[in-house]
Amino acid sequence: MPRPTKHQPERGDARTRLLEAARDLIRAKGYSATTVDDLCDAAGVTKGAFFHHFKSKQALGVAAAEYWAETTSELFRNSPYHEPEDPLERVLAYVDFRRSIIEGDLAEFTCLVGTMVQEAYGAYPAIREACAASIFGHAASLEPDIKAAVKARGITPDWTAASLARHTQAVLQGAFILAKATGDRKVARESVDHLRRYIELLFSQPHAEGCS
Repeated sequence: MPRPTKHQPERGDARTRLLEAARDLIRAKGYSATTVDDLCDAAGVTKGAFFHHFKSKQALGVAAAEYWAETTSELFRNSPYHEPEDPLERVLAYVDFRRSIIEGDLAEFTCLVGTMVQEAYGAYPAIREACAASIFGHAASLEPDIKAAVKARGITPDWTAASLARHTQAVLQGAFILAKATGDRKVARESVDHLRRYIELLFSQPHAEGCS
């Protein structure tokens, strides 16, 4: 997901400030290591305000995943990769856009929901489901352009637009993990470069089955 603007505790209501604090702190420290006190300090609110808006840290995690999906969806809707007329060029421009925002500290370009789901998938099903909705919802937004690219190129692939859209997210999330493991964003960019080559290769040769 894209690099965010860091939270500004002096702006917005307490709930929004807490969500923005969660966005930044969880990506930097992880879900388990981020405490309610950490969130309140970063947001500039009291514990009473926290529990007024969220009955538990888990409830905050679910809301943070939903907030992430909402805010990043708006960013992607307004991004320049939608501009090319050719649908394949739009798909490739999306990949290029994702590469271009791999900048700054790891916590500034890695994905909140990808980070949370790795920790929470077994212990906190509600957080897992909220993270899945964000990841798969974003993947689904790529499907129309992939389907249009298949039609425009006249290919008959043995894969679906949905599966390729999901694969883009698998590569991106994996790239973020490699960046975290090495402390080097260049490793993430390399993975995204390979994703671009892979997509170009898929559309350069016909396959056996129809795309749905």
